[in-house]
Amino acid sequence: MKTTLFISALLATTISFASCNNSNAKPIERVNTEKPKKEDSNNKIQVALLLDTSNSMDGLIDQAKSRLWNIVNTLTTLKYSGKNPDIEIALYEYGNDGLAQQSNYIRQVTPLTSDLDLISEKLFALRTNGGNEYCGAVIQDATKKLQWGKENNNMKLIYIAGNEAFNQGGINYKEAINDALKNDIYVNTIFCGSSIEGINTFWKDGADYGKGKYFNIDSNQSIQYVSTPYDDEISKCNVKINTTYIGYGAKGSSKKMNQETQDKNARGVSSANYAERAVSKSKAVYKNESWDLVDRVKQDPKAIAKIKKEELPTELQNKSEAELEVIITQKTKERETIQKEIGELGKKRQQYIDAESKKTKSQDDLGKAINTSIVALAKVKGYTVEK
Repeated sequence: MKTTLFISALLATTISFASCNNSNAKPIERVNTEKPKKEDSNNKIQVALLLDTSNSMDGLIDQAKSRLWNIVNTLTTLKYSGKNPDIEIALYEYGNDGLAQQSNYIRQVTPLTSDLDLISEKLFALRTNGGNEYCGAVIQDATKKLQWGKENNNMKLIYIAGNEAFNQGGINYKEAINDALKNDIYVNTIFCGSSIEGINTFWKDGADYGKGKYFNIDSNQSIQYVSTPYDDEISKCNVKINTTYIGYGAKGSSKKMNQETQDKNARGVSSANYAERAVSKSKAVYKNESWDLVDRVKQDPKAIAKIKKEELPTELQNKSEAELEVIITQKTKERETIQKEIGELGKKRQQYIDAESKKTKSQDDLGKAINTSIVALAKVKGYTVEK
């Protein structure tokens, strides 16, 4: 009887009322004086979560939902040369009978994206349904089909977890991992069961071969949260921050609604998880320039003149550019004030959690496994950790 193979998983805020161009230049000279592309201006941390959605993986999926924002917050503590890297997460599901056999029961749920609400939305929509779990196949698919960064300083990680033999399917896992390593992608494995069984079924071998980390967890274990004296205040700030978002364009309204839906999903898991999401929303990594006017103007100061009136919310369509600038400036200041407030509360919250966690020893869950390996690799790659 098939069990399963789940994976990893992982996977800001606002409002507050308180607070050379030379015409004679040779071609090669023009190339040298071009401004670097935005994608080259910042290094990236890219994480692919390959989730097994076959039967009996419900507990592990619940852990992924519970730890997404905690993982994001760990990623935001990493800096390279004093700068915040761009963070992108991809989501795969595999091993589900509802997926096509010809595709090895694999589906790319999302590409590598900085849209964290999208990751949350798709993660909460996953459902389990028996199947065949082919680790080599899904690793190969993620390696070849995702848009991985090319810079040497990028940190690229694949996570896969499960509880059946790692060598199932027609694609050899070592060949798939070898392709990943050629692209400087590290492969980490998380076995749902005893450490010895994971070793005997090649999960540790997969991690060793992929220059990653091997962990074993109890996928049926409920996440143990540490409630803190700061959770309620952070949650109140989260409600305020949402009011600073101004949806625009075809998806502005639906994306703003989805923001609130993902708040509800996080709260549905636990109040601690809701606070974790709020902390993520206060960070630079939580950016929504594709639908939020405040983030769009922050990215492009001339954006107001480029957006058509009909792309604005109804209540702003009769406003002049000057009036829109005043409104957006106000919302920007409100958001920055609240982000700062949440940031300060978030640091105190984490210090409290760290102190409480030292009092008890608990087994690794999905989030702890991923966070541990992220920090370990980051130090090897020359990143610093700033809490």
